[in-house]
Amino acid sequence: MIPSYKNDVEAIDAFVEKINALKKEISKVIVGQNTVVDYLLISIFSRGHGLLVGVPGLAKTLLINTIAKVLGLTYNRIQFTPDLMPSDIIGTEILGNDRRFEFIKGPIFSHIILADEINRTPPKTQSALLEAMQEKSVTVAGKRYPLEEPFFVLATQNPIEQEGTYPLPEAQLDRFMFNIWLDYPSFSEEVMVVKKTTTGTPPDPEIILSREEILFFQELIRRIPVADNVYDYAVKLSARTRPGTANAHHWANEYLSWGAGPRASQYLIIGAKCHAAIHGKYSPDIENIRAVATSILRHRIVKNYKAEAEGIRIEEIVAELTKGM
Repeated sequence: MIPSYKNDVEAIDAFVEKINALKKEISKVIVGQNTVVDYLLISIFSRGHGLLVGVPGLAKTLLINTIAKVLGLTYNRIQFTPDLMPSDIIGTEILGNDRRFEFIKGPIFSHIILADEINRTPPKTQSALLEAMQEKSVTVAGKRYPLEEPFFVLATQNPIEQEGTYPLPEAQLDRFMFNIWLDYPSFSEEVMVVKKTTTGTPPDPEIILSREEILFFQELIRRIPVADNVYDYAVKLSARTRPGTANAHHWANEYLSWGAGPRASQYLIIGAKCHAAIHGKYSPDIENIRAVATSILRHRIVKNYKAEAEGIRIEEIVAELTKGM
């Protein structure tokens, strides 16, 4: 059922209540990782895709599985392996009993796709996701098959095991709204994780939102007004990452070989809108852009040899770029 509110202010208030309820249900299964949960929810309600990067054992798969459950959406997990073929993802045509070809849909035909260890499969198979992520459709034998909205790809990547992996092409990385880094839990959080997972039956989270409500709130986020100075800030921040250009920051010229494109500016604005909304604000400000900037820019700027040699981290570069703005 499509929700009905008097105005967008009332709708945003309702959105905050739903977000808090979602977080409460997710916390029944996931301990901590509050910022990561925020980024994933922002990605979903902004119609984006998320890339989770972290060492094994940090519950990346469990987190995405839990989010799919509380959103009440269809969910498929694709384990990426070196022998995975594009047809294993999007589906294939088979010859039926009536001697006519019939298309058998692959696991991509779901609302939420968990692309587990996406960097373990060759680029040919990775590219099978490109059209689906950007166009929300797949093409097989010249025929287009639309994917049902909402549609999200939430991928995981292991940063420490490089043997037998295939780095994601920049074209595919750019299609992820966020590059989200998962860190180790704190000592107290890890104690809670051990207690939860070694005693009794894991709790089963409840469904909080319907498909129709998700689509409604996605449209609501798009309607949120943005001041001109916030638009200017987002575009200026992206421009400062581009070495050799008129607006480049001196750190970009010194430490970057490539900067972020216009898609970064777009995601900075839509991400700031959603970040503002989940915190009960009716319009984003510059602080909301700063809150999402690192995860949006992390995979869109490329360090040069000097940055690598000096051990300069992407996060340090982004922090420097935002100074004095």
